[in-house]
Amino acid sequence: MAVERLLPDTEAEDLIALVRDISANELAPKASEYEEKELFPREEFRLLGRSGLLGLPYPEQWGGSGVSYEVYLQVLEEIAAAWMTVAVGLSVHTMSCYALAQYGTDEQRDQYLPDMLSGELLGAYALSETHAGSDAAALSTRAVLDGPDYVVTGTKAWITHGGQADFYTTMVRTSPDGGRGISCLLVPADTPGLSASAPERKMGMTASTTAQMNFDQARVPASRRLGEEGIGLKIALSALNSGRLGIAACAVGLAQAALDESVRYAKERSQFGRAIIEFQGMEFLLADMAAAVESARAMYLEAARRRDRGLPFKRQASIAKLVATEAAMKVTTDAVQVLGGAGYTKDFPVERYMREAKVPQIFEGTNQIQRMVIARELRNT
Repeated sequence: MAVERLLPDTEAEDLIALVRDISANELAPKASEYEEKELFPREEFRLLGRSGLLGLPYPEQWGGSGVSYEVYLQVLEEIAAAWMTVAVGLSVHTMSCYALAQYGTDEQRDQYLPDMLSGELLGAYALSETHAGSDAAALSTRAVLDGPDYVVTGTKAWITHGGQADFYTTMVRTSPDGGRGISCLLVPADTPGLSASAPERKMGMTASTTAQMNFDQARVPASRRLGEEGIGLKIALSALNSGRLGIAACAVGLAQAALDESVRYAKERSQFGRAIIEFQGMEFLLADMAAAVESARAMYLEAARRRDRGLPFKRQASIAKLVATEAAMKVTTDAVQVLGGAGYTKDFPVERYMREAKVPQIFEGTNQIQRMVIARELRNT
């Protein structure tokens, strides 16, 4: 069922209507097949680009749409309800453009950002390493200045769109000074010395390619450094604050899809001469699922409105990510229970939803990290 949304204007209403049409007709019909066959939806991302959806929250000056985060996140939610892989990919792409949009020079933005937002290019965000996940300041991929270029050596891990992206917003170590020794490079995918390992074999979101990216003496022009040397960690953490809101919205969309499928099935499935939705045990289960979805939606919207108004939103972003991803895990698990034995089969999508719901609790900062961020913010108030 369509979520009733309180949107700020008719333009936002028209945008959501467009997204619902694309989601229903172009994305949802392909999701199960692509996930089962592990097919990367590159053409679907190009469709989103042609539809103006790959640059929504960025200025029109560089080819974006200037859409508020409040509206952009609801677009993500609608797409996630149809196909989680595509929604997460859109969120990752948006985050991959953040460093250039916020920290690049006007000359860099003029040169690179229009192509990144137009839809033909797809981005990836390269921060994590095998030994530097939650502890991002421990990353070791090294960039040494050699004339006009940085020579980059090291391996990035768990990169969404690894081997598929056209550019990688990459955090590298330019000095041994801990978190203050990290810088940000905008690396083209065709850089000599840059290669992708075989994709990871995952339990869910199998159409979304995740791979290690290997830098073997890769030469990246110094003109592609975003911001000053040493502020890469600041850029990365700032991007993650907004990226966490994207993941929260995706998680809510996934949970909404699971709730919708559960309600539909419970209305159609009869036992003891009655639709199972009429039994109190089922009513209470579905009610709790609906409460979890709507509470999580309200949380990410509150954080987005704070962001749009220029207010601090770091704590609210972590709360939204924590609440929404925990809700998605519970709601999708309960959806399998609602469908019973049928829910455990691949004839219905809820078993896939349950598998997909796990990873949002892990990426963009694990939920344990979100609790640390929230507690630290409370201590500092």
